Amino acid sequence: MMMALGNRSARRLGFLLSTLKSEIYVPLARPAAAFGTSVTSAKVAVNGVHLHYQQTGEGDHAVLLLPGMLGSGETDFGPQIKNLNKKLFTVVAWDPRGYGQSRPPDRDYPLDFFERDAKDAVDLMKTLKFKKVSLLGWSDGGITALIAAAKYPSYIHKMVIWGANAYVTEEDEMIYQGIRDVSKWSEKSRKPLETLYGYDYLAKTCEKWVDGIKQFKHLPDGNICRHLLPLIQCPTLIVHGEKDPLVPRFHPDFIHKHVKGSRLHLMPEGKHNLHLRFANEFNKLAEDFLQ
Repeated sequence: MMMALGNRSARRLGFLLSTLKSEIYVPLARPAAAFGTSVTSAKVAVNGVHLHYQQTGEGDHAVLLLPGMLGSGETDFGPQIKNLNKKLFTVVAWDPRGYGQSRPPDRDYPLDFFERDAKDAVDLMKTLKFKKVSLLGWSDGGITALIAAAKYPSYIHKMVIWGANAYVTEEDEMIYQGIRDVSKWSEKSRKPLETLYGYDYLAKTCEKWVDGIKQFKHLPDGNICRHLLPLIQCPTLIVHGEKDPLVPRFHPDFIHKHVKGSRLHLMPEGKHNLHLRFANEFNKLAEDFLQ
């Protein structure tokens, strides 16, 4: 069994490293006006740190975009900031503390870092005077969204998540270990984040993230937030790319089973970055669900 697990993980890891070149959105330098409407970029004090966010649109429905590991609004959500319906939605993309332009502080990973991000995200939107919000959470941002929806149910209207997991398995741990050393990433995948952070901060923070996420493996059932899933009350759409090399299918299945009334949508050709590779399809799916 261990050998079979190792072989499966090795194949998955080989596939991941071979496709990393296409797994990241590379933002182009451009004026905000190129997004079609103005994009506000600002910082605001929240819970003792200054959080950076981008905001666009004029709709009554507030939507917060939550990025993944080492992500920011700009690096993770270019097609959503540009193309989500600005008459229906006011779109906010944030940089969690220690990521993007929400520095200082440097990013750290205490055992409650997802809960801290969830509180920061909700308090950011309250500081910006939004009375209720919907969440679009990718990868780590999907985990943060699940926790926010469970802990602040009256504040979350609807939620779309993809690339998320509620617990960590041995197979996951092997996958994470495979991306620990950023010098082994393709240059195309590493360069945008290296430009944003500098090589040393990128390398150090990626290693810290792997150690941080592995903490959960030592908890009962590898628990991150599985105990919170039954508390989620908002309508929830779970999207999964069936070719995702980072998140095995059993993770979205588990979330779907334990979030009451949730919907699971599979994208046969989708990988971990399905919202970037298939942006038009994803945006329509999200817009239709959020309306």
